Amino acid sequence: MKRLLNTAFAYILLGLASGLFYREFTKATDTIGTHTQLGTLHTHLLVLGMVMFLLVLALDAIFSLSGRRSFSVFYWTYNVGLVITVVMQAVRGILTLDGQDPTTTTAAIPGIAGLGHMLLTVGLIALYVAIRGGIKDRAATREQTAVTA
Repeated sequence: MKRLLNTAFAYILLGLASGLFYREFTKATDTIGTHTQLGTLHTHLLVLGMVMFLLVLALDAIFSLSGRRSFSVFYWTYNVGLVITVVMQAVRGILTLDGQDPTTTTAAIPGIAGLGHMLLTVGLIALYVAIRGGIKDRAATREQTAVTA
């Protein structure tokens, strides 16, 4: 559970830092008000990172998920997928603010971002598998307690 709390804390730091970077970068490049992927990086890190891991922390406290193999798969694939996704979001936003069109420059950016999204999906599926197992175990424990009482 401590690992989940530390992960949530890391994402709040990254989210706040990305918001500060966006503000300062747009000031430095005189592109304030320009809508890019960089402007939503702050929100993505806070919601998909910090809020998500705080919710998973609560679920872990209720269903004891962290000992499950599927939970480990969730943790690592989700984190790797989120990092890949937000890095590509930052690259795309910076290129756009520099006056380049990242969609025509290279197909690698959307391709790598797509890979990040796929890893996020695999991680979320693994989380559901872990939650399902946790619910089954909790129900079995309640049944066993009711029978012995």
